[in-house]
Amino acid sequence: MEPLLLVLVVVLLGGALLWWRRERAARAARNLADVRADARRWYERLGGQVMNLGGEEPAVRQALADAAERYHAAGSQLEQARSITQYRLARESAVEGLTYIRAARLALGIDPGPALPPLAAADGAGELTVPRQVEVQGQTFKAGPQPGQETPYYYPGGRVRARPVPAGWYSTPWWKTALGTGAGVIGGMLIADALFSPSFGDPGYDASAAAGMDDPGATGADFGGDPGSGDFGGGGDFGGGDF
Repeated sequence: MEPLLLVLVVVLLGGALLWWRRERAARAARNLADVRADARRWYERLGGQVMNLGGEEPAVRQALADAAERYHAAGSQLEQARSITQYRLARESAVEGLTYIRAARLALGIDPGPALPPLAAADGAGELTVPRQVEVQGQTFKAGPQPGQETPYYYPGGRVRARPVPAGWYSTPWWKTALGTGAGVIGGMLIADALFSPSFGDPGYDASAAAGMDDPGATGADFGGDPGSGDFGGGGDFGGGDF
């Protein structure tokens, strides 16, 4: 009886292991299908907005151009995606494109539509609440919470070379040159330092909601840095990368 019992135990264990492996594979396939469907849903929603929205104002054209670029990027990512992580990246691109759509609709003076999921890249970056103007190397740079003739470039919030940049409208897309190489990087970082210096007061700053933060110019932020220790300037990261 003992050998027969041993064989029975082995068979039962083998069957349980086989069932567990099949169930795990089926669950992974379902999760992948769900993430893929979610990414495609946001991608198709973006596509409909890109195709149907238009305008002649500079802020509208710029926002729609950025939305179209994200639409093409998300489509390419979807074609190549094979894993949950890759589909989530495609979804992030599509949702980012929809933030530009919302910006374009605001610039057009129409309902921006329903709220969007927060962008992972913009987490902790905050947003501008009042207009700003700085001089950098003899040039004037402006930024603010609303679109205008002098601030036609929208940025949804994120990090540029590990530095948090709040969402808002800017006079030039300096973050694009800052991501390149050479003099453009230095110029872009100088603009960032000037625009987001802690000494640049912001009347719209909510002190009670941002207690302990060093920069009153960006909301929803989390400063942990020391501006006197090199975090701003030479090799800094605006307080460890959390604006």
